[in-house]
Amino acid sequence: MGVALSKMQLKSAVFESRGKIPQKYTGEGEDVSPPMEWTNVPEGTKSFALICHDPDAPMVSPGTYGFVHWVLYNIPGEVTSLPEGAKKSTEGINDFNKEGYNGPMPPEGHGTHHYFFWLFALNKELELEPGLTLWQLLERIEPFVIGMNRLVGAYER
Repeated sequence: MGVALSKMQLKSAVFESRGKIPQKYTGEGEDVSPPMEWTNVPEGTKSFALICHDPDAPMVSPGTYGFVHWVLYNIPGEVTSLPEGAKKSTEGINDFNKEGYNGPMPPEGHGTHHYFFWLFALNKELELEPGLTLWQLLERIEPFVIGMNRLVGAYER
């Protein structure tokens, strides 16, 4: 992807950057998505996409690595936050082979995993169909990304 991190900031009220994700938002808890909010949106933003990816997961297959926990897109450009358990917008397929969010649940004894919540600002409303994988989404949005940034949370079992 040819876009560097932008001034856009992604935050959550329930964990700090590099902080522990509360159990409620994991596969050991209620498994609901954490609330998210963002600021410093690039001028010209028409829509957003949000993903959660665990690069520490011991999963490698051709052209991919890690584990995808959430793929959400077609978020309107005027939206600057998502509530806990967000179901609005369009959900893609995660690596549990389900639509929507499934939280952290690293293998026991595997150490701390880092969960990268990536927010992408797009200069176009794409109206993408439901059920895209992370890699399909990235391929479709890449030409329209005008800003991106991340929030990293940690979790260990």
